[in-house]
Amino acid sequence: MITKRVFFTKSFAILIVLALSVFGCNSAGNRDHSITSTVDSQSTRVLNTMKLESSVFAANGLIPGKYTCDDVDTSPPLSWDEPPPETASFALIVDDPDAPRNTFVHWVLYDLPATVRQLPENIQPTKTLPNGGVHGKNDFGKLGYGGPCPPSGTHRYFFKLYALDKKLTLQAGATKKQILAAMEGHILATAELMGKYQRQR
Repeated sequence: MITKRVFFTKSFAILIVLALSVFGCNSAGNRDHSITSTVDSQSTRVLNTMKLESSVFAANGLIPGKYTCDDVDTSPPLSWDEPPPETASFALIVDDPDAPRNTFVHWVLYDLPATVRQLPENIQPTKTLPNGGVHGKNDFGKLGYGGPCPPSGTHRYFFKLYALDKKLTLQAGATKKQILAAMEGHILATAELMGKYQRQR
């Protein structure tokens, strides 16, 4: 009887050790996942974070009407801090995730030189900019910037800047989807600025 009791106790202890080992592996896996969520999906480098600002609206603040479809609909000024030294170009995507159907793309700009640290307001919707940047096509079906124009309610507009380790060398008129595919594995750092807008009726 004593022998059976000792055997049972040892077996139970072994089961506890095994269970703790499995739990520990799962916990480590979860920690690893939280870390890898900050890396570029096709590389092992951790992404750096830059700061993106505008002199005409604060982060999470209201975008002035001048930069929307209710006024002259010109692009707002933007500036950012130093990127990683390996940066070869920048890409900028502006979109609205609150659009009625799918995320609506308002601006796609890529192959901005690594030396650029700001964009003045009123960037013209030409295929290429004087500094070498290239315009993609927005969801209005046009090149260049198309400002906030929400059908109802307050929408959020995300200005997302990417520091890349290469130039994308895509032709003018590329879409957001094409830009994201071309950037895959080449993102060194990111920056984001969100502004809001609601039309006055």
